[in-house]
Amino acid sequence: MELAQRVSIENRDRKDIYEYVERRGSVPAETVRRELGFDEEAFGHHLAVLRRDEYVRQLDDDDLEIAFDTDTGTVHEQEGSRFTIRTARQADLSGLVGIIRQVAKDGSYIEAETVADLIDYEEILLRNNSAESRMFFVATVEDQVVGWVHLDLPETEKLRHTAKLTVGVLDEYRGRGIGGTLLKKGSTWAGENDFEKLYNSIPATNEEARSFLEAHGWHTEAIREDHYRIDGEYVDEVMMARSL
Repeated sequence: MELAQRVSIENRDRKDIYEYVERRGSVPAETVRRELGFDEEAFGHHLAVLRRDEYVRQLDDDDLEIAFDTDTGTVHEQEGSRFTIRTARQADLSGLVGIIRQVAKDGSYIEAETVADLIDYEEILLRNNSAESRMFFVATVEDQVVGWVHLDLPETEKLRHTAKLTVGVLDEYRGRGIGGTLLKKGSTWAGENDFEKLYNSIPATNEEARSFLEAHGWHTEAIREDHYRIDGEYVDEVMMARSL
C-alpha cells in the first residue's frame, strides 16, 4: 500500500485490525488478536487478506505494522561517501527523534522541532488514516540513521495536492550529497503520488537552509514578519515552496 492511497477496507473486522495496528505503529500479532477478541482461525484469515492487499505487514519477530511502500533501500555513492536512502521503520523512531532535535537544537528549524515533538508524543512514525497521514525516508551510513525527509500529507480535500516537507542531516555528514538526495527522494515520491506542491518554512536567520533549498529549485513564496521569537529576538518566517 502506498501511503498516499486512501484506506478503503469494507470488512468491519479487518478495518478494526488495521486501525488497531495503525494507532500503535508496531504491535505483536497475538496482542492484536487477544485485544480484539478474535479466535485464531478468524484472525489468521483476516490477517492474510490484509497482508495480501498490502495494508499490513508481519515482521520477522511476528510484530505487525502498517504496510507502506517500504523498500530495502537504495545505495548511493557521492562526494566519496556511501549511504542508503530507505523508507523509515517504526524501529527508527527513538533515534530519529534524537537526530531531528539535534539538527534543530539551535532554534533554526522550528518546523523540524514540531515534527520531533509530534512523533515523540505519538510514538508512531508513519501514519495513514482519515485524520492524518505522513511519510518518512531516512538516510543511513553503516546502518546508522544520519538524516531524514518528512512529508506531512493533508487530509483536507482542498489541500490534498500539497505536502509540507522537512529535511535534515547531522552536521558531521553534511557536504556528502546526502541532504540533496533525501530532498530528491521526498520530492520524487510526492510527485509520483499526485502531489503538486511542496512547502517548507524556516526562520530568516537560517541562511544555510534557504540557500540549500534555492539550489534545489525552491523559491520564497511569502515572508511573515516577526513570526518566531528565538532567544528573545523576533525573527521572520520564510515560507518556501516548490511546484512538482
